[in-house]
Amino acid sequence: MLLHVVPLADWSADPTDPTAPYAPASLAAEGFVHCSADGAAALAIADGPYRTAPGPLLVLVIDESRLGAEVRWEGSGDVLFPHVYGAIERTAVTEVLEVRRDADGRARELAPRP
Repeated sequence: MLLHVVPLADWSADPTDPTAPYAPASLAAEGFVHCSADGAAALAIADGPYRTAPGPLLVLVIDESRLGAEVRWEGSGDVLFPHVYGAIERTAVTEVLEVRRDADGRARELAPRP
């Protein structure tokens, strides 16, 4: 399973075709979708680059075997992250979790969405 941090507003945006694959801005800008391998890494991303993102943050749980796009593990040294080189089919998303933050806005845990 792969994890992808996304603001609720981005995931919930009403596409013209609701079955259209999810294609975040990073896909157009960098050529891939950033993902994480585990909950701890996803929380670190939520607490880092997404710390000041307004509104709720979600974590998409993605079944790699359901993706049509290639997944490459890339990074530097011993730290590798999965990158999806294409859009994410919505049928590959098996669960959507919510990032719970503390009073100071720090990401503390991932929880099932109510």
